[in-house]
Amino acid sequence: MVVGFLFACHGASSVLGWFGGFMGKGGTVAFGTWPGWWAGVIQLVGGILVMLGLGTRIAALISSGSMAYAYFVVHQETGLLPIQNGGVASAMYCWAFFLIVFTGAGPLSLDAVLSRSRTTAPAPEPEGASV
Repeated sequence: MVVGFLFACHGASSVLGWFGGFMGKGGTVAFGTWPGWWAGVIQLVGGILVMLGLGTRIAALISSGSMAYAYFVVHQETGLLPIQNGGVASAMYCWAFFLIVFTGAGPLSLDAVLSRSRTTAPAPEPEGASV
């Protein structure tokens, strides 16, 4: 939940201008610009979905890929290691979401709640069946 929340905050700052705006300088990323605006949308939507545990594995996979792209395209050019190139957050988010892809959301997620409600509903008894 925490990883999803923090990721959504990054998206909200880029797309909505919240929490100090884009890069802490106010404002937002221009609508539809590649890759900044699209990354912000992935961060906002993916973060909310992971936080709620709804479509978690798919949202985490897309979010992980987004951060891998950010690391290798934006950060890797200036240094090999994340500490050298400013890509620590991108690398951490990438691997955290990759872990969530395999572990899933957990028992408190909306996915789990919805799954339980589908399996606990009694099946209708066929007509003419006697006990």
